[in-house]
Amino acid sequence: MMKFVFGFMIIAAVFFGIASGNIDGVSNAVLQEGVNAIELSLYMLGGMCVWGGILKIAEKAGITKMLSVFFKPIAKLLFKDLDFNGKAYKAISMNVIANILGLGNAATPFGLEAMKELEKEEKLSGIASDNMVVFAVLNTASITLIPTTVAMLRLKHGSPYPLDVLPVILLNSLISLTVAIILAKIINSIRRKK
Repeated sequence: MMKFVFGFMIIAAVFFGIASGNIDGVSNAVLQEGVNAIELSLYMLGGMCVWGGILKIAEKAGITKMLSVFFKPIAKLLFKDLDFNGKAYKAISMNVIANILGLGNAATPFGLEAMKELEKEEKLSGIASDNMVVFAVLNTASITLIPTTVAMLRLKHGSPYPLDVLPVILLNSLISLTVAIILAKIINSIRRKK
């Protein structure tokens, strides 16, 4: 679907560039923004590598295991009949920790692994279980204590205080996560009744 949206946007830009007599502006924008995209990717790659490396060190040092112990009481409230010694819980807790640290890209592999392990543990195929729905919500609307990506972007664009948005991001993520989990629980209870 997205390929059609982006294709339409490209065709529309070229059409309106020709219609307005500003096709040079369109071609210059394409070239300049291509360079900007590569620069931004390389800039963000450095920060992601640093934080991803820190997360890997934390995992090897057992820090993430310790943090997953703190997450367990919350997980018991959120996930029904989850094996807290299984691979699914480990992947879920690693995903949550990565998201809390603002490492959405590093959290993705753990999220995919968690879904696969939940599917195996709950012996489902092609159907999202209640735990899968709650995990998808938890992953999507997670609390972010350190907004790494936002801080890197703000720093790149000249902000002298890249983390001054931290209180607003924390409050926003806390509210959105709370509302999302409540809605997921309500929808799961309605789904079970049917």
